[in-house]
Parts: sequence; structure tokens; C-alpha cells
Amino acid sequence: MYMDNYFNKLTNAIKNITEENFLGIYIHGSLAMGGFNPDRSDVDLLVVVENSLDIATQCELAKFLLVHSNDPYPIEISFLTQTQLEKWAHPSPYEFHYSEGWRQIFETELLTGQYEAINVKHKVDPDLAAHLTILNHRGISWEGPAIKAIFPVIPESHYLSSILTDYQDCLKNVETDPVYCVLNLIRVYWYVKEGVISSKLEAGEYGLISFPQEYKETIRKVIESYQGNRVRGFLKEELTRIRDYIQCETEECEERSIE
Repeated sequence: MYMDNYFNKLTNAIKNITEENFLGIYIHGSLAMGGFNPDRSDVDLLVVVENSLDIATQCELAKFLLVHSNDPYPIEISFLTQTQLEKWAHPSPYEFHYSEGWRQIFETELLTGQYEAINVKHKVDPDLAAHLTILNHRGISWEGPAIKAIFPVIPESHYLSSILTDYQDCLKNVETDPVYCVLNLIRVYWYVKEGVISSKLEAGEYGLISFPQEYKETIRKVIESYQGNRVRGFLKEELTRIRDYIQCETEECEERSIE
């Protein structure tokens, strides 16, 4: 009931800002796939609008999200037009995007009136191919047309391209962000190996079952940390070992699939 009230208030506020332009709001990510952790997960949303958003509307959305993201959950949200969905391209154009990583930039732009992130120019986001794929497979239509009625089917090559961008980042950053990166690396491995689209938590549970024994203690610690339990710290050696194993296995799978 709490989450129903939360989404109803969020939806009503966004409808008030976008007015008759609003078409629908949709939930993807961990909330849609059952792995949401209130202490660390984002609320992942996609909003469909009929026409482009002008600067004034984007500023109102930015002001609203700066206040309400992290109250109590961080929000990651993208706005797309019907035309952008109908004429799908990868990386996909979008109208407006907010996540906590953009907070400081948005605050500065609203203060100075020098808009770059908030603008009406051509903006693209390679992550949208992954978001829409997950939405099509596991998403929730909170308000608006059914998902299949308004969102395109994303080519598998676009989805793979999207998740491999994050995968490459995680290969580099596994020591600085071990929980996110290990789970995300396993998630990409599982998709490349078996074509399974999963949440990070589901990927971790898969790793516990299917990975060699020598990596299971690391995976167990990652899952427990993701779920909010305190665990002992990660050693550099265990993180680089599991990273190297996943990279080797994943890229061999990629080569076989290309052949």
C-alpha cells in the first residue's frame, strides 16, 4: 500500500507538470523484477509523452526531482516521445533524464540558467535499449497504455550493445564498486551464455549455483552486502579473480556466438 501511494503521488505530480502531453508511466529495474532493496536500489521509471518537452517543462521536472529523489528512494527516470519509440534507434534519443548522478549538474544549471543537460537539442542514451528490453520482459505499466501497445521490441544486438557498455565499466571498476560490478558482470555473463534477462539479485543467485566453487564465497558476500547485511571487506585478489573468470568466459561465449 505504501508503494501504491508513493507511485500515485509521483505520477500525479509528473502529470501536473507535463499536462496533456502525458501518455504513461512505467516501472522497470529491480522494482519490476523483485530485487528492490529500499536501502540501496533506485526507483527506475520511463515516462512516455506525446510531444517534445520545452525548456520550461524540463526545468519544472528538474526542480521536482531534485526535491523528491532520495525522499525516500533515489529516482532514475527518462522521458521519451511516441515518435522516439516508433522510430526506434540505438542509442535512443530522449527528451529528459534524471538520476542522482546528475544532481549537481541540474542544481548548477537551474541556478545559472546555462542549460546543457536541460535542453531541447538531440540527446541520446545507450542505456535505454537495456531499460526497454527489461520493461518489455518484466516491466509494470503503472498508468497508460499496455507496454506492448506503446514500446517497440528491441533488437537483441541493441540490448547486448547496451549492457556491454556497463560491463566494460565494471571490468575497470570492480575494486571500487564490488557489489554493483560483480552482480552486473554475472548478469551480462548469464545473458551472453544463456540469453537470460535478469535482475542483479537473480544473477547473484545464479552465480551461487553455477559458478565454480572457488568464486562462491565472493558471490555470497556480494549478495549479502546487496541485501543490506554487513560483511567483511573484499580482497583485491578475490575481485580480480572473479572479474578475470567472467571476462574470459563471457568473451569466449561472444566469439562462439559470432562464429
